[in-house]
Amino acid sequence: MSEEQQIDGGRRDMLLIATGMMGAVGVGAVAWPFIDQMQPDASALALATIEIDISSLEPGMEMTAKWRGKPVFVRNRTPEEVEAAKAVALADLKDPIARNANLAADAPADDANRGAGEGRESLIVQLGVCTHLGCVPLGQAGEFGGWFCPCHGSHYDTAGRIRKGPAPENLPVPPVTFLSDTQIRIG
Repeated sequence: MSEEQQIDGGRRDMLLIATGMMGAVGVGAVAWPFIDQMQPDASALALATIEIDISSLEPGMEMTAKWRGKPVFVRNRTPEEVEAAKAVALADLKDPIARNANLAADAPADDANRGAGEGRESLIVQLGVCTHLGCVPLGQAGEFGGWFCPCHGSHYDTAGRIRKGPAPENLPVPPVTFLSDTQIRIG
């Protein structure tokens, strides 16, 4: 092999590598707009967290907010409702898991693990979507005084635990942070 052929071979290899790199950059430049459009838009990101003022929520009252396109029930239970929920044995529950995003995944569904925490036992925050087929249950209704889904007859108690009907799980509790005694953040 002559020296001239070796130089041409090295030049050819360098040209192939440079052409391949330019092709990869070109494919990336064409693909990026398609990949970037899959990101959530600003309106979806804005709903990632919401803040709710609960200062007007008297005992026995409930309010509904919207988070990530779903209703969230915020209820200030009466002392009688709290005591009734505490008196329920875990063996009587259809779903023994708390389903509380603020606790461990296997936390039991006792009233303390379903509520908003120590010192706030009367407050309960949960997604307002029936775990059977995604309907929106009616508040302060049903056999247990909590929520009732009229579509298929699921009854939830005042702690949002499924007690009767086809729903397989308790109403889920979203991530909740108390910013103050009257302000909460969901998400």
